[in-house]
Amino acid sequence: MYKTPVEEIAFTLKHVAGMDEAFAAGKFGELGEDLVDAILAEAGRFASEEVAPLGDVGDRQGARLVDGAVKTPEGWRDLYHNWIAGGWNGLTAPEDFGGQNLPHMLHVAAMEMWNSGSMAFALGPTLTMGAIEALEKHGSDDLTATFLPKMVSGEWMGTMNLTEPHAGSDLGVLKTRAERRDDGTYRIFGQKIFITWGEHDFTDNIIHLVLARLPDAPPGTRGISLFLVPKFLVNADGSLGTRNDLFCHSLEHKLGIHGSPTCTMIYGDGKFGDERGAIGYLVGEENRGLACMFTMMNNARLAVGMQGVAIAEAATQKAVAYAKERTQGRAPGWSGEGMSPIIEHPDIARTLLTMKALTQGARAIAYACAHAVDMAHVSTGEDARHWQERSSLLTPIAKSFATDAGVDVASMGIQVHGGMGFIEETGAARYLRDARIAPIYEGTNGIQAIDLVTRKLPLSDGDHMRGFLAELRQIAAAVAASNRPGFGETAARLDASIADLADATDWLLSALGAGKLAEALAGATAYQRLFGLALTGVYLAKGGLAETGDGKEDQRMALCRFAAENLLAETAALKDRVVNGAASLAAARSVLD
Repeated sequence: MYKTPVEEIAFTLKHVAGMDEAFAAGKFGELGEDLVDAILAEAGRFASEEVAPLGDVGDRQGARLVDGAVKTPEGWRDLYHNWIAGGWNGLTAPEDFGGQNLPHMLHVAAMEMWNSGSMAFALGPTLTMGAIEALEKHGSDDLTATFLPKMVSGEWMGTMNLTEPHAGSDLGVLKTRAERRDDGTYRIFGQKIFITWGEHDFTDNIIHLVLARLPDAPPGTRGISLFLVPKFLVNADGSLGTRNDLFCHSLEHKLGIHGSPTCTMIYGDGKFGDERGAIGYLVGEENRGLACMFTMMNNARLAVGMQGVAIAEAATQKAVAYAKERTQGRAPGWSGEGMSPIIEHPDIARTLLTMKALTQGARAIAYACAHAVDMAHVSTGEDARHWQERSSLLTPIAKSFATDAGVDVASMGIQVHGGMGFIEETGAARYLRDARIAPIYEGTNGIQAIDLVTRKLPLSDGDHMRGFLAELRQIAAAVAASNRPGFGETAARLDASIADLADATDWLLSALGAGKLAEALAGATAYQRLFGLALTGVYLAKGGLAETGDGKEDQRMALCRFAAENLLAETAALKDRVVNGAASLAAARSVLD
């Protein structure tokens, strides 16, 4: 059974991601370390004791569409209401609407715990939090006053509706249409697919944020507007009114996250109401909806990265527990009676340590991204711009590296279990099935690589990235200066991986400057992986350097050394793919004809 690693999470927040530095600078007001520890402990208790036990139930039963209504797995509705009773829904929401306005770092840490317990369950509240953020930043006073208090409390949940059958990541070709009405409302017509938690029995109202196109809108993404479309209309006194003209047509049968209803939503076909068309309210300005939705999507990408971390953590825990119990053969040096636990075999130990290093590296990257988000919010002037660029740079890596790690670690977890991992009853397979969606949604990891190379590297003409590389080199230098034998060859391996990252960065910036977009994009995914691995090594080293007196310094150094001496050699090959891979890609394209 999953047990929340509260101490490891708190350590990473404070000593690796930057929370202690923010405390020292007075950036978080009256929030102190004691309160942070208390919040993490209670979030961990809830995840371990209440969410995790229902994870398998959700996987077995799944969400079901019965007579037009979605039924969630047994016990999940009560679990959700216990969750909102704990105040978790409003952790980072604005205080004006009933939220707690706590740092985003705490939010992503708690999100990791809930997703480890059940990713399928945690998806619903995650989307609501994103919808709250988009509405709070872009909604009118009337909209925020009507909808935000009940969304922040969790009484109502929210979704985002982007994808259509013909329009996946290319939102510029979406066809859902909106028609203006004289009363200032709009009528929405169209079909959306893959809508997570688009219909369910948790709450009596669901607030959909829907992208649609007005009749006179310009083509492409410049002509997309965002609308708030509630399942039930809301009366002037705040009570629920009539059913809006929208419904869930069907549920997808998926590889994983079975408890999470993935809906095909139909808007405006006349099933409800006196007139065809779902009533919607404009969020932001006409034809500027994509900018509003990206407010939600940017942090949603970090949230998806946390799902990767969460699955990796849960899969690692299960694999370690199994490897300690399962006996097979006699490992080298085994002196006990009978067969040895498989954790004593070098290959199993190597696999488990790889899982642990990738998990902790992905966690540190995601938490560092959340720290940058927080610092951008509490800073002004040049400091705010610096931290905004840092969060922009880290977001695609946090999303992609962590979700790839989730898949890889879950797959390795099955390998540790051997044949029993392929059997559903052990629970190892669920993690791989659940993890597999994360590299796909909220922008596939390939799209994240395009974003990283074409938009994030060139920030401030590449100066921000160069400054970040200098920070990484300082950490590597601190490892060398520490002269601690426990680090082994870590300093040299860090220097080499950072040099690989710097060389690949320079090559990409040069290629972009010369207009060689295709050549740059050919190596984008390799560069993204290189970046994530280099950061994993550096952040594990930063943790290994920390002196907290908790008695785990040697363990952290040992894991750092393992990662540096076993994983970081890959960065040289990845650099080679970035710099030299484009020509072979172009030459081989005909093979696909």
